[in-house]
Amino acid sequence: MFLVAVASELVTAVLAASDPVPEDEDVKAGWMAFAIFLGLIVAVVLLGISLTRHLRTVRQARDDGVYGDAPPADDAGDQQPPVEQPPVDRPRPDDRR
Repeated sequence: MFLVAVASELVTAVLAASDPVPEDEDVKAGWMAFAIFLGLIVAVVLLGISLTRHLRTVRQARDDGVYGDAPPADDAGDQQPPVEQPPVDRPRPDDRR
């Protein structure tokens, strides 16, 4: 047990001596980090543009009635009564065949 503790201390001392801590003015972010940062900014901007385009497409499709809803009326006088659809004959959960 004593040998393990001594070996651990010896390894720690050797590593500390061979790998000195750099001074604050010696540590700099490189150009690669800056390029990655700019790339992330570009990715966020492109995702925002794509989201905006998809939301516009969905809004236009909703206004055209693609989703089965009646298009919203512009004025109160232009409102149309909702279209009644025939009931759908679905099996009930308690029906066992």
